[in-house]
Amino acid sequence: MNNITVTSFFVLFAIAASIVAMTPAAFADHSEVTIETAIGSGTPGCEDTPEGCYIPSTAIVDVGGKVIMSNTDNAAHTFTSGTPSDGPTGEFDTGLLMVGSSFEWSPDTVGEVPYFCMVHPWMIGLIVVQEVEAEEAMEKAHDDAESHDDAEGLVVTITDSQVLGGTQVELEFSELHVNYDITATQDGEIVLQETGQHSMELTATHQIDAVGSDENPIDVEIVSLGIGAPGAEADWTGPTGTVATSQVVPEFGTIAMMILAVAIVSVVAVTTKSRVIPRF
Repeated sequence: MNNITVTSFFVLFAIAASIVAMTPAAFADHSEVTIETAIGSGTPGCEDTPEGCYIPSTAIVDVGGKVIMSNTDNAAHTFTSGTPSDGPTGEFDTGLLMVGSSFEWSPDTVGEVPYFCMVHPWMIGLIVVQEVEAEEAMEKAHDDAESHDDAEGLVVTITDSQVLGGTQVELEFSELHVNYDITATQDGEIVLQETGQHSMELTATHQIDAVGSDENPIDVEIVSLGIGAPGAEADWTGPTGTVATSQVVPEFGTIAMMILAVAIVSVVAVTTKSRVIPRF
């Protein structure tokens, strides 16, 4: 008697369009940012508004990205790195930007760069420079968290023995209500094919009217269709696809086994019913 335990993990991924639609604003592209002067910022008061005197008041950009500083007010302004109390720090200085003019700066160091207007010192802003990989890592962590919630595993144990002149295959599942197909082939011929099977318990037994040998073994394949009650396919959960294959020879024991882990790419919230599953 031989035991083969095969664990298959299936991870659902949202397609790119779904990810874009569901991704929070924190994961937006920061390769380029435009900062504008608030209308009327030439007189005090803008510093007390939610928007601030520079819009956005805090800008985020990647290292090597582009910061466009644009004067959209009706008065001349500067964008000067530093603070009104300590003065310029030298990272950038637009000089006096006339109405409608702009200036570009590309940061090469991670960190926070405060800036202000030398003509109107109540105008202050902040540029946050981040590593490009930092945003990508955040996105990946977000996607992994989404995928982890949808990922499920199924363990199938295949036990075979010679019974009544044939081969008895016993399946042991790690979940109740597994829906599956089982196919056994020998020398290229199908010797057992039972589809749409449902196991209410953790075990199931199938009889194959053939006996394997070293020269002519029997190949058994289990394909998961999902976990759930029959007739309620729309509510089935769990992995789908090939979860286990085994090559059995009852009189001498299992001489070989192959473990297949199949990754299924699915659209979030769509239950797949396909029985044609790619293998890796």
